[in-house]
Amino acid sequence: MTAAQSQDVILAGVGGQGILSIAFIIVNAALKEGFQLKQAEVHGMAQRGGAVTSHLRLSREPIWSDLVPQGKADLILSVEPLEALRYLDYLTPQGKVVTSSAPYKNIPDYPEVGSVLARLREFPSSVVIDSEKLAKEAGSSRAQNIVMLGAASPFLIVKEESLRKYVEVLFKARGETIVQTNLKAFELGRAAASS
Repeated sequence: MTAAQSQDVILAGVGGQGILSIAFIIVNAALKEGFQLKQAEVHGMAQRGGAVTSHLRLSREPIWSDLVPQGKADLILSVEPLEALRYLDYLTPQGKVVTSSAPYKNIPDYPEVGSVLARLREFPSSVVIDSEKLAKEAGSSRAQNIVMLGAASPFLIVKEESLRKYVEVLFKARGETIVQTNLKAFELGRAAASS
């Protein structure tokens, strides 16, 4: 299969960062476009701050496993830089890492942030952006996950318009202001990844 026919994605972050919201948007966009899909979620501590990952496998062909094997991920999308480092061994040699530079210091011995970011930037296909700054610019620091989805959108095989549609669907019940804040967050993330 060609890259346009399938894609394996790992979403990574910590509880409360909206990893499952990102998964909802990508899953529904992929299904709308006719992809077959397998998803597996792994939750760390059952509380805010525990590690959360979601494996997404999208394909035009049947998919037999819901977990992305080590060395086979096309994309790691992370809302937390240390969590991005945790999954680097899952990437293909051509894989891409899209991560926030904003740490979520949920452990007492969190490494020095500069060294974490330097390690991520060593990876040839990394996009590291300040999701916290861009989310605030969009109107809500809680929109960091959607900033990161926007940053990853140029590298996903689902179309931008499908992703935008499900951003709207996800936030519609919370009112038009929240929808527009999140759409702006998506656009700011996309622009940051393209610059």
